Amino acid sequence: MTQAKNNNDLVWDLDAFNQRQRAIDFVMGFENKLCVFSNSVEQLYTNYNIFFPREEARKLVILPNPYAHHDTFNGIPESAVTATGMEIVPGILKGKQSLFLRIPFKQGAIKTVPLQMGLRVVQQQCPPERPFLPVLMKGDLRELDASIPCLHLHRIHVNRLISHSTLDKNDIEKVIKRRLADLSLI
Repeated sequence: MTQAKNNNDLVWDLDAFNQRQRAIDFVMGFENKLCVFSNSVEQLYTNYNIFFPREEARKLVILPNPYAHHDTFNGIPESAVTATGMEIVPGILKGKQSLFLRIPFKQGAIKTVPLQMGLRVVQQQCPPERPFLPVLMKGDLRELDASIPCLHLHRIHVNRLISHSTLDKNDIEKVIKRRLADLSLI
């Protein structure tokens, strides 16, 4: 538990947000739906809560569930997690609030598609031994055009977890894929 208190990767600053409440409402919809990676302690959290403590004005704090140590994966090196350039953004589809995935292309163009469709397409482009396993890190909650909240996605490469057993790698892959399925319920 002390590790989580000293883990600055789990305290995200919302000071620079113009639409702070909108960003808070947006990120709360992802609680326990995307796993969170902490580089400073090399841990992946799959079971956590998001808080906004009064004494930590304008800060978002991620607290791993202290009763679910089995939901934290240790020894995840920074080299196993890379930025994707993809972002989840809110929008309107057929008259109702929905989520979209912004996918950058090499030519500099960005295509915005419904989230589940985008995740499916990205997943299909990845070879089975290197699945697309998105995670969040500190700094991934951002603001587009000073008003639209978005979540930048990182990805974990289980094939780079050389000190982990096949069982651990499979567990990480399963929990992330299960959480992605939960995203379709938002």
